[in-house]
Amino acid sequence: MAIPIRKPNEIAKLKAANVIVAKTLNYLRENVKPGMTLLEVDAMGDKFLRDLGARPSFKGLYGFPNSVCTSLNEVIIHGIPDDTVLKEGDILGLDIGTELDGWYGDSAITMPIGQISKEDEELIACAKDSLYHAIDIIHEGMRFKELSKAIEEFIVARGYQPLVRFCGHGIGKKPHDEPEIPNYLENGSPKSGPKIKNGMVFCLEPMICHKDREPVILENNWDVVSRDGFRGSHYEHTVAVVDGKAVILSTVEN
Repeated sequence: MAIPIRKPNEIAKLKAANVIVAKTLNYLRENVKPGMTLLEVDAMGDKFLRDLGARPSFKGLYGFPNSVCTSLNEVIIHGIPDDTVLKEGDILGLDIGTELDGWYGDSAITMPIGQISKEDEELIACAKDSLYHAIDIIHEGMRFKELSKAIEEFIVARGYQPLVRFCGHGIGKKPHDEPEIPNYLENGSPKSGPKIKNGMVFCLEPMICHKDREPVILENNWDVVSRDGFRGSHYEHTVAVVDGKAVILSTVEN
């Protein structure tokens, strides 16, 4: 497995692509309301990121037909936008990718539509908190399997399950690169496999199920739900390892 090591100027280019993702997600978080359709959300995101000079990298990727993954309620990831109308109490996952000057950005949130239940607030919090926990504990020399194990333990301690067979990933001149980073330990000891090094850039994206971590892909061949049929949540950031720790690229703040 050859995991690319990025130079500081390359990380700066990845940061630029990711800032556009972050700005677009912030814009949608502030403006998506009950009564809108998922296709309207997709169109809003598409226009906003294009106006910032980026290309929506998901559009056409592996045949995906739209610019924004809109994963509603039971759909955890890869939701295709359609004419479904958002209503009060829904939860909506938004996953966006960009390409800017040949470099890629990728980030995701799950947001409430109006007032949501305490149960759904806790579900969303698990995805967000497990992501930030993972980012906080990353250090140079840590193995990726150790990171996967730590994410899994965090999610399970909250009373949920990580979705299996989908994972975080490297990113750079391609939207998906080495390594694959599951949200659970698989294939052996956490003390095996490649180590995290300065200059690596990758996406972490916890995907949260209530009871059953097995995925089911719906008839459109994209929408992924849990076999348990309950709602799910998803959060994602692109990070770079700089001076021995993870720095979030997909944010407007730093």
